[in-house]
Amino acid sequence: MKKNLFSLLFTAIVGIVIYYFMLPPLNLHSPTFWVYFITMLIIFSMCVLFNSFGSKKQLTTSNKLLTGIAISIFSIVICIFVVNFFLSPLFQAKSYAKRINVQEGADFIKEVPAVDFNSLPLLDKSSSQKLGDRVMGQMPELVSQFYVSSLYTQINYNDTIIRVTPLGYNGFFKYLANRDEGVKGYIMVNSVTGESTLVKLEKGMKYVPSAILNEDLNRYLRFKYPTKIFGDMNFEIDNDGDPYWIVPVIKYAGVGLKREIVSVIILDPISGDSKEYKIEDVPSWVDHVYSADLIIEQVDDWGQYKNGFLNSIFGQKNVVQTTTGYNYTTMNDDVYLYTGITSVSSDESNIGFILTNMRTKETNFYSVPGAEEYSAMESAKGQVQQMNYNATFPLLINLNNRPTYLLSLKDAAGLVKMYAFVDVEDYQKVVITDSSKGIKVAAENYLANVDLNKESSSSISKEIEISSITQATIDGTSYYYIVDQDNQKYYVSIKVSKNKLPFLKTGDKITISYNNEKEVIEIVSLK
Repeated sequence: MKKNLFSLLFTAIVGIVIYYFMLPPLNLHSPTFWVYFITMLIIFSMCVLFNSFGSKKQLTTSNKLLTGIAISIFSIVICIFVVNFFLSPLFQAKSYAKRINVQEGADFIKEVPAVDFNSLPLLDKSSSQKLGDRVMGQMPELVSQFYVSSLYTQINYNDTIIRVTPLGYNGFFKYLANRDEGVKGYIMVNSVTGESTLVKLEKGMKYVPSAILNEDLNRYLRFKYPTKIFGDMNFEIDNDGDPYWIVPVIKYAGVGLKREIVSVIILDPISGDSKEYKIEDVPSWVDHVYSADLIIEQVDDWGQYKNGFLNSIFGQKNVVQTTTGYNYTTMNDDVYLYTGITSVSSDESNIGFILTNMRTKETNFYSVPGAEEYSAMESAKGQVQQMNYNATFPLLINLNNRPTYLLSLKDAAGLVKMYAFVDVEDYQKVVITDSSKGIKVAAENYLANVDLNKESSSSISKEIEISSITQATIDGTSYYYIVDQDNQKYYVSIKVSKNKLPFLKTGDKITISYNNEKEVIEIVSLK
């Protein structure tokens, strides 16, 4: 009996040590908790077995105890398996499909604003990291003590698109030397202009992932919220530039199934103060409540199981999935995740794409058939294949009322050398422009040199009678300027109809299509 008490005491001590470093949530829905619990049972069993050697009576008693522990472990595993089996998509397909509410039938032209090149996040994460590291290198008094975190969270900061990332202690001894003052600041990189800034704080951040012992962010949160299951943490700043950790709280069905964000903990890394918010009460300055991998997981479930489990395996009617890769864009002071939607069959085309608000999870599906992103990337690289440039994952923009991919082409050093515009519906329509000329010139070059055939389902068609027509050449491209009998003005590129435009004259009647009512309307097709 005494030996068993010793085994129990030893297991408890070892369990506390393991808990301190493993930090499992004390929550029956967490897989990590059960791994920890079963590990403790195994350690206790090993102690009991070790203490039984040399005593036949003790060994007999221990065998009964060990058998009971083995049965308990087996029962736990079987129970988890059975519960998860009945909560799996095999029986709960509809609930998996409804994890995210995807609004179908959204109109890209009406709902996605025309691209504003003055607020377009041209810099991706890797480029931001290079700029941030360069700024840090200019601060010799800090670079030896701190390193730059690789987080680089993209946020909308007072209507400016930036990436922000904290500094971290550069090792154990640097932590001991600086822990009283804390981490001195964070780096902010403007995703539009590339301007990089090291923001120094009056009071340093104490609770960061690079801290040690009880000031380690994960440990501090676990001791404060022992039963909570945490999602991917993000570093953000509020509208005043004050830093915070955004910590989603996860709820599972069964053990580790159907994860969902149910609340958010916002923690001040300077003071350690924190507050838990319901999803609907999260402050508007927060941009990342949901992680990209969770959104993609739920959209895949929606695409796979919306017509039932059997259909996802056999008939596969209307079964779709997300494409590989994603990017972020900003609209209406929020950050949105973009990714393509394709059929489950292996092809190189999208049937549309989704935009998901990373704070509210509001998701719209836009039915825009076209090339999937990696096909567009290869098409852009193929235009300058002799350069061996790498293409970034594309941004999806509304350019002249048409969904368009915008990519950057980088050299081996990671420097942006060219911009590429690729038509979503036809990835063979691609124009490359030297980045030194600027993004606006690149866009104008694309529009001037590609026959987009921009007529779409939302285009307006009407017949007009030409009152006057004149021709002008701009940057090597011919444009025709038409005035109709109602004195409405139009312009049209020669690329729209090379065989008809040169022969039009006053008095001719033509049927035109256009997308927007303006003072001077751009004709996108004519008959």
